[in-house]
Amino acid sequence: MPYLDTRNRMQGYAVSIVKAGATLVGHTAGPLRPPLTDLKPAEMEQLGALIKSLGAQ
Repeated sequence: MPYLDTRNRMQGYAVSIVKAGATLVGHTAGPLRPPLTDLKPAEMEQLGALIKSLGAQ
């Protein structure tokens, strides 16, 4: 599953991907606190495409 592949790429991405997804759909989830990191731009694009393909939930 694309979501799980991204989430499992780095330690801490379980939080990063949820916050990134919230941002992509127009909600503010606040910044990540160190040592967590934001998704890379390519990962954000993949997540955005996945959300778009699923449609409104």
